[in-house]
Amino acid sequence: MMKWRKESALDLYNLAAAIFLLAAPWLFVQANPTAAIDLRISGAAIAVMSLAAIVAFSIWEEWINLFVGCWLIASPWLLGFTHTRAMHFAIAAGAVVAFMALLELWLEYEKTHLGPAAPQAVERH
Repeated sequence: MMKWRKESALDLYNLAAAIFLLAAPWLFVQANPTAAIDLRISGAAIAVMSLAAIVAFSIWEEWINLFVGCWLIASPWLLGFTHTRAMHFAIAAGAVVAFMALLELWLEYEKTHLGPAAPQAVERH
């Protein structure tokens, strides 16, 4: 049975962004074929990683979401669909996904490395 973590809410947000990415070529963006494929593949990758992180969290899932979010930000220039609605959608979704992944990575780092404040030493006289 899976245990719900507070940070899993961020994975739900990434899952919502993935659903929008998957639906974007049909609903919002009159995308060229390259942009449509990019949005669908990126959305599917984010959805799979977010669901995996919800079911059985591992830090590498967040690193992949961070990579895919950064890819979405850079892909309009790398794949040649600049100055389109698809470009703006890819950049916005990529920024959201990358931010959520970075936030979850930071929260995990803080939990494991910084932890609760160490109790102060008691002075003995």
